[in-house]
Amino acid sequence: MNSVIIVSAGRGSRMKADINKQFLKIRGKEVIAHTIDKFYENKNIGEIIIVVRKDEEEFFQGNIINKYGYKNIKVALGGKERQDSVYNGLKNVDEKCETVLIHDGARPFVTNEIIEKSINCAKEYNSAIVGVPVKDTIKIVNENNEVSDTPNRSTLWSIQTPQVFDYSLIIRAHEKAKHDKYYGTDDSMLIEYLGHNVKVVEGCYNNIKITTPEDLKIAEEILKEN
Repeated sequence: MNSVIIVSAGRGSRMKADINKQFLKIRGKEVIAHTIDKFYENKNIGEIIIVVRKDEEEFFQGNIINKYGYKNIKVALGGKERQDSVYNGLKNVDEKCETVLIHDGARPFVTNEIIEKSINCAKEYNSAIVGVPVKDTIKIVNENNEVSDTPNRSTLWSIQTPQVFDYSLIIRAHEKAKHDKYYGTDDSMLIEYLGHNVKVVEGCYNNIKITTPEDLKIAEEILKEN
């Protein structure tokens, strides 16, 4: 059984909006609803868990789940940090879950191909993350705004979601991190911290995370193309 945890518990301060960015609309439909649809309609997904902030749980139930008639979607409450929110989601998956996908609620353009490729990779290697090679030259800049290094661009990837793992492995990684008070910037860092390798699956440049007002404009254009 494949379960997906969609993380929608952030505050989205960079969006500078009055409401959570997940509830902003692209062509008349909320970002989070676009994201849910990609998994709700996918034959590979047996269970969906949405992680929301406690103060938005009622709003989410009424304005997303009830509005669009989603059935059998579980809701978990967010924690202090994203990592805590994911852990809360992991504790709510069905006991039959073997593989779990972790996806950003504000990343609505994931494709069926990406979902299927990442699941297949995780089933073979226990861990799979989606990413794309960076297009720009990357500079490492010190506290004086001086370039301290220029890494080889051919080895650099921009990491997206979903990130997909064997359930027993990712829950063990989260529990170790919780015990050690270790926080990573994504879930795959916890797998690395546990001492395991992580495979990368090439994704799509359109699989953007909507973070700033400019991203909403890009999202509108992506929807026009599809």
